[in-house]
Amino acid sequence: MTASITLDGSSLIREHVAAIARGAKVALDPAQLVQVQRTADFLAEQVQRGEPIYGVNTGFGSNADKLLGAHRARDELPGGNPERHDGTLMEELQHNLIVTHAVCVGKPLAPDVVRAMLAIRVNTLMRGHSGIRASTLQALAALLNRDVIPVVPEKGSVGASGDLAPLSHLAIVLLGQGEAFYKNSRLPGGEALKRAGLEPVRLSFKEGLALNNGTTQMLATAVLALDRLEKLLATADLAAAMTLDAFAGRTSAFKPEVHALRPHPGQVETAANLRRLLDGSTLADIPYHLVPRFKTWLAESWSEPADQAQRFDIGWDYVPPAQRHGKEAFYARFLPFKGGKKHQPQDSYSLRCIPQVHGAVRDALAQAQRVIDIELNAVTDNPLIFPDAVDAKVIEDRVISAGHFHGMPLALVMSYVKAAIPVLASISERRLNKLVDPATNDGLPAFLIGNEDGTDSGFMIVQYTAAALVNDLATRAHPASVYSIPTSANAEDHVSMGANEARHVLEMTEDLSHVLALELYTAAQALEYRRDMLNAARTLAARSDWQTLAGKISGAPAPGRADYPQFEREVRALMDALARSGDYHAGTAVRTAFAKIRERIAFLTRDRAMDADVRDICELVAGGSLIA
Repeated sequence: MTASITLDGSSLIREHVAAIARGAKVALDPAQLVQVQRTADFLAEQVQRGEPIYGVNTGFGSNADKLLGAHRARDELPGGNPERHDGTLMEELQHNLIVTHAVCVGKPLAPDVVRAMLAIRVNTLMRGHSGIRASTLQALAALLNRDVIPVVPEKGSVGASGDLAPLSHLAIVLLGQGEAFYKNSRLPGGEALKRAGLEPVRLSFKEGLALNNGTTQMLATAVLALDRLEKLLATADLAAAMTLDAFAGRTSAFKPEVHALRPHPGQVETAANLRRLLDGSTLADIPYHLVPRFKTWLAESWSEPADQAQRFDIGWDYVPPAQRHGKEAFYARFLPFKGGKKHQPQDSYSLRCIPQVHGAVRDALAQAQRVIDIELNAVTDNPLIFPDAVDAKVIEDRVISAGHFHGMPLALVMSYVKAAIPVLASISERRLNKLVDPATNDGLPAFLIGNEDGTDSGFMIVQYTAAALVNDLATRAHPASVYSIPTSANAEDHVSMGANEARHVLEMTEDLSHVLALELYTAAQALEYRRDMLNAARTLAARSDWQTLAGKISGAPAPGRADYPQFEREVRALMDALARSGDYHAGTAVRTAFAKIRERIAFLTRDRAMDADVRDICELVAGGSLIA
């Protein structure tokens, strides 16, 4: 990416963060940099006056009651101070804050997360209420633009006072310490700076606190998690639509007038999206009697040579007149043949309630997005500096200790999103299970495979994997935000655990992606069976005499019986309805996605190694090409 995104502290949006995470460069708004430096200069003036200011000439946390002296008392200790800092006590305070707080553990955060953290930290400091110098802020932005990516181990934040430990790993590279990735090499921080043509920074008043005190890790992780979840919600709708087409399902539950009666925004949006995805389908809402059920292929299944390549046989059951008493109104609308589609006016919940379930997840995501959009341009360090406060009488009116570093607004909405992820995965797995189970798949073959010789498992174990993933997601959905563990000798006696919450959500998106991919993989197989079985029935009806079609119907009366002429009339009516129907196909959008799947994954005619198929469908979903 060559275009840069200007950071001014007030106009950062989620899309900007995602773009920067992927490699976009940043520029700093010149006018706002003036305000940044003005606040830093104001802070320096107050220090020169000897005003006591938290985190500038006092200690941090439970050490806030310790005022810095004029000289180092430890120099008077026997042996002096071998670790003496080259600078003032106030500079040493800021330096030590960073180097002692960089204590995270675990694998490094992904580069895109760290880039997002850098962008968000720069943006919040651009507001000009943190006391950082313009030069230090420019040095932080230079890490992004030179692609120096600090090594930030993933675990160590309690979410108040902000993400202290991970942000210290972010900032320590500015000092020439810690570690960073540069040009695919993991290097000592000083060496990474040197190779990128950058110089280490010596921190001034409050700059360490400005750099490491804020909600940046949890916010960056949340932004990237929600970016993925937006795409996965679209994928979930697509998978549901493909499954519904494979079922020849009912669409009346998605009508706008239905959802006007319960207008939750996500529900309304999901129903509208399903209508778009299913637009053009000749499978959805098909009359029950036209849908044949699968029968195992036999050598004598098809009399015409052109039909010998079929992967299946088809059939219906005849409902004789004696069994129609009390059902006359139904059989006035539908012919008396039972095929694959059950005679019921509504589908199961996993199909009929897609708008309600997917929509509720959408609403959870929207609530998180609302909070994130505020947080992206918020000042989240402490204390906050107001150099222009007009009614200020004492320094505490201009340098105010508050609690914007507390991550609870983010933590709670990410708890909400975390609970929503297994819900979306669970309904997907239930649809997948319906497709492979012959008791629930409306006439498709068991496990979506012909299995003529009894040797094939088909898609049986695909459902096992989906079930394992759903269980894993469910066990990880417990909220971290409800467990506060006090820190800093109880000075910080209530914390948010928001960094854990956001990290869990980001990690869980991968398993959700896999579940949806498995549904699409299975739905494509089912859709091809359903489409081909219906089109085989249509072709048979269009070119055969009625007796050939009657040969596919079980329960027919014997020739010569009194009800045989009625049977003939009804078979001819079925034959006419099939012959007059057009080509059977899914909705236009579903067909497009199906074609993309078939470019990489062939129909499963007989059992084969499926691991490559699974990798391919997971890549298609992760890459977003199916919803492009």
